[in-house]
Amino acid sequence: MKNVDYIIVGDGYAGLFLAHQLIKNNKSFVIFTEGRKSASQVSAGIINPVVLKKFTTFWKAQEQIDFLKDSLKEIESYTGENYLINVPIHRIFHDENEQNLWLKKSGNEELSHFLDQNFDRLNIVKNDFLTGKVNQSARLNVNGFFSGLFNYFEKNDHLVKEKFDYSKLNPSESIYKDFNFKNIIFCEGMGVKDNPYFSEIAVNPNKGHHIKVKLSQPIPENITIKKKHFLFPTGNGLYFYGGTYDREQLHHHIDESAVAQLVKGLSEFYPYDFEVEEVHFGFRPTVKDRRPIIGRHETFGNLYVFNGLGARGILNGCYFSRDLFRFMEEDTPLHTEVSLNRFQ
Repeated sequence: MKNVDYIIVGDGYAGLFLAHQLIKNNKSFVIFTEGRKSASQVSAGIINPVVLKKFTTFWKAQEQIDFLKDSLKEIESYTGENYLINVPIHRIFHDENEQNLWLKKSGNEELSHFLDQNFDRLNIVKNDFLTGKVNQSARLNVNGFFSGLFNYFEKNDHLVKEKFDYSKLNPSESIYKDFNFKNIIFCEGMGVKDNPYFSEIAVNPNKGHHIKVKLSQPIPENITIKKKHFLFPTGNGLYFYGGTYDREQLHHHIDESAVAQLVKGLSEFYPYDFEVEEVHFGFRPTVKDRRPIIGRHETFGNLYVFNGLGARGILNGCYFSRDLFRFMEEDTPLHTEVSLNRFQ
């Protein structure tokens, strides 16, 4: 038998940021990965404190931004890389009304640190009404983040490359196969629906597509452009454009209508030829109140769930991993807004 403090099931943002908390606090653990790309691993990696449709912010936005930057520096100390791409989002305005709304909102105390009051004009793309810069916005190097952490886990015997088998779990004895464990945390995204211990939690799939395109005229490398969706360079001459939101078409293959939506959206502000080179999709686990779901099983006190990160998986996964760790180790109460118990 192998003794570990924690078993993490799931390899998206929730699982990896939780693993960081365990590394930071010298806890032993293994993380189970099936080797398939999760919704986190095909995400844009956008770090954004502003809802760019309404020019509003969200709960604990500044705290989450600050904590993420600190956490990425800590992760750099053992992977050797910082995965933060410090380039701002520029939101293309549709009309003068949006400009005026942006300026009005930028005077609010909670938004003044995020909405830059100086507008910019971009080259190459159509932006007749200029653009607004989101201060403190950035991107995560998604591929680097996952490959760097997986390499670290593998070198340090934290990685188990197999599907977790619920039938082999004995929570009463704290045994899974040849592991004795203190706690198991299920960070499975929409895979939680197959989990007999937490299948009833209130997460719903939201399918997102993005495309990778080759542009005939390159755009600036030092910004992320946003109109309907996000556009930014990914290297190798390709650009990311996405992603869509769909709660209805939930089949496990590419939806051509979503691709057509993306092509149309990009064509509206990029006036030159481009070619679609790749199409990707994933299923975000979303919650009606837009807050994560974190908690302990009502019968088995050694089983936990960390899910429902939605479209803000990076910020939510990073920030609330600390809350979950303190809940498990110190019995520090969870915020009622994220607690599993709020649905009971």
